[in-house]
Amino acid sequence: MKNNRIKSLLIVALTALALWSLWPTYTDYSYSKQLSQLTAPEDSLAFVRGNREAIESAAEKSLKLGLDLEGGMYLVLEVDLVDLVRERAWNKDDTFHDIIAEVIENSGRSNARVIDILVSEFRERKIRMSRYFYDVRDSDEEIIEKLKKEAEDAVVRAKEIIRNRVDQYGVAEPVIQTQGLRRIIVALPGVSDEERVRKLLKGTAKLEFKLVRDNNSMLEAFERINSYLAQSEKAEADTSAASKNPLYENIVVMQNGTAYAPVYSREYLAELFQDADIQKLLPKDSEIRFSARPTTGSDGETFHEMFLLKKTPELTGGVITEAKATFGASAFQPEVTMRMNSDGTAKWARITGANIGRRIAIILDGAVYSAPVVESKIPGGSSVINGIESIEEAQDLEIVLKAGALPAPVRIIEERTVGPSLGADYIRSGLLSAGWGLFAVALFMIIYYRKAGISTDIALVLNILFVLSVLAGFSAALTLPGIAGIVLTIGMAVDANVLIFERIREEIAAGKNLRLAVDTGYSKAFSAIVDSQITTMGAGFLLYIYGIGPIQGFALTLMIGTAASLFTALVITKVIFDLLIEGNLMTVKSFG
Repeated sequence: MKNNRIKSLLIVALTALALWSLWPTYTDYSYSKQLSQLTAPEDSLAFVRGNREAIESAAEKSLKLGLDLEGGMYLVLEVDLVDLVRERAWNKDDTFHDIIAEVIENSGRSNARVIDILVSEFRERKIRMSRYFYDVRDSDEEIIEKLKKEAEDAVVRAKEIIRNRVDQYGVAEPVIQTQGLRRIIVALPGVSDEERVRKLLKGTAKLEFKLVRDNNSMLEAFERINSYLAQSEKAEADTSAASKNPLYENIVVMQNGTAYAPVYSREYLAELFQDADIQKLLPKDSEIRFSARPTTGSDGETFHEMFLLKKTPELTGGVITEAKATFGASAFQPEVTMRMNSDGTAKWARITGANIGRRIAIILDGAVYSAPVVESKIPGGSSVINGIESIEEAQDLEIVLKAGALPAPVRIIEERTVGPSLGADYIRSGLLSAGWGLFAVALFMIIYYRKAGISTDIALVLNILFVLSVLAGFSAALTLPGIAGIVLTIGMAVDANVLIFERIREEIAAGKNLRLAVDTGYSKAFSAIVDSQITTMGAGFLLYIYGIGPIQGFALTLMIGTAASLFTALVITKVIFDLLIEGNLMTVKSFG
């Protein structure tokens, strides 16, 4: 009797805890329903303002829905390990560029390791890898091991940096996993601004501070490039058809020497300035970069400013310790303020002190955001990125700078978007199937086991309640496969009760009284039930560890449901039977 009292208190406590865990979900649903019934915008705004804290608290603690139910984005990213290899090379001659071109072509046709493809190219050409990588005294085997280690680390680091960016962006229950040798799967439930997410994930956040060379040096370089292009066109075409100013047809030079590229010419010019022959016509250790934001001319046409920069950066983003999106002197001009560590502060003070009167460009992912003139030495280790279009963009820059730079660029090779209306259809279908499944099982148990079947139905309801409350309590997401796991859990919970009830029937048929038959039935069925449930739990665990996305959602609810069904079948139904027997409310006929 005392033992049943303790079990009863435990059941009541767990049920109360489950209801408490799910209460925010009900509150969130209630607020959403009330808000949807308000048609006037001013009424909706007043409702949100009056209940903001409660609405935000309920949304934060409510049961989360997965990508397939809530809608959102599913992306497959590929880490550009070829770019990583290119950056690691200290010698980049024409032969190296040819090898990289072959690696790019071959890696696009297979899923082989980029490093293995690279090694194969070097061996076919019978070239020592130390001619391009690390120390000239290193053997090929040592270099291969170093490159493989860097490639593996790059994928791991890219995954963690993407996770940091997504977490700071505020996506609930994202799924971020590696797939294969160089791919990362990202599932973002509830995301609506798709373009913003693409930029957030793809941006390498490679921050550099570079000196801007004077306009005269840039214009002299343009003259050399223009002459080279004119001679090349003349050699390939008839003299009358060849242009004398092929470069100047794609750029605009102002009287003060500032150069601009029309938006339609930017891609062509970017590829042109990456050409090895064109780069030789630039001053030593120099490169051409474009402004991140276009400016609009008097005729309405948009242009990107062009900068001739020192190629070697004076400072990189590795020294940044803090970034903050804010507004500048003008209340409508977003910017990102940055602070540096002690090493960066010392270097920044030296750089700014030695270059007073010169421009230093702040470059993020190859685009110039600003190029202010250094007016005085900056000893405090602070800097500012401006030229930003919106506060949302400033916030995204803050996120990527805080999360750190990707070790290599990433490309989106697959993207799927699930709309909220499709997710609502999935929810409706999933709940309908779970409801009908529960109804069919409950009806069968009542018809076949009569009063004993009612105790099973009570346990089934509590089983589902426990599963959902655990998901809500631990901020796990409910997915469509997760609903399938719940439906399977219903069947498994009933299976355990069927084993127990049949054992009880056997004991009753053997002539034992009801109390002894129930105790013996539970005792004899215990080992079979535990064995089957542990086997299922092990299968679910393996699916969760090695599965991805939907498989994990199914495995998670299966494991929680298995644990819950053990408790409901072995504890809850037993307590119900004991209470009914003590109250003389159950007889041998209660089992059919």
